[in-house]
Amino acid sequence: QVQLVESGGGLVQAGGSLRLSCAASGRTFSISTMGWFRQPPGKERECVAAISRTGYTTYFTDSVKGRFTISRDNAKNTVSLQMNSLKPEDTALYYCAASQFGSGSYVYSDKNQFNYWGQGTQVTVSS
Repeated sequence: QVQLVESGGGLVQAGGSLRLSCAASGRTFSISTMGWFRQPPGKERECVAAISRTGYTTYFTDSVKGRFTISRDNAKNTVSLQMNSLKPEDTALYYCAASQFGSGSYVYSDKNQFNYWGQGTQVTVSS
């Protein structure tokens, strides 16, 4: 089992920045891709960003490219999402997720490939 705990959400004005962090514990040696998903009210959960185990491969959904960056520290079992130039449409519940599928430099973005999830942290961007 793997446990994921997110931190760093909050309320910010449009144009501002937030940094989300996720700490993994348990069978962390089995984790491959780690990612951040978000789910606005009444909408589907989407992958915002993901990073391979090696950190060499990343994925970003089109709407956040150039504004968000993702990083991971395998020694500390953490993954972070730096969000800059935030927009009201970024408002959502953000989830940290971990996959035990794949390996190395492969990165997943399909939520069905992630088998561990955090509880979520709210990000609200005011206009």
